[in-house]
Amino acid sequence: MAISLSVVLMLAIILVVLIRGGSIKPGPAIVAALFGFFLASTGMAPSINRFMNSIAETINQISF
Repeated sequence: MAISLSVVLMLAIILVVLIRGGSIKPGPAIVAALFGFFLASTGMAPSINRFMNSIAETINQISF
């Protein structure tokens, strides 16, 4: 839960920065957000979730 919440927060911040910087317009940003929302309700959601968790675990294991 904590990982998915932080990923959502990070992506929201990136989206706001892109909109404010003019890199992406609000219309396409809304379409992208809706695409993610509807993608989460498909059969691909568990696979995407496992993939993101494996990336988070890999990053967590990196020691500097």
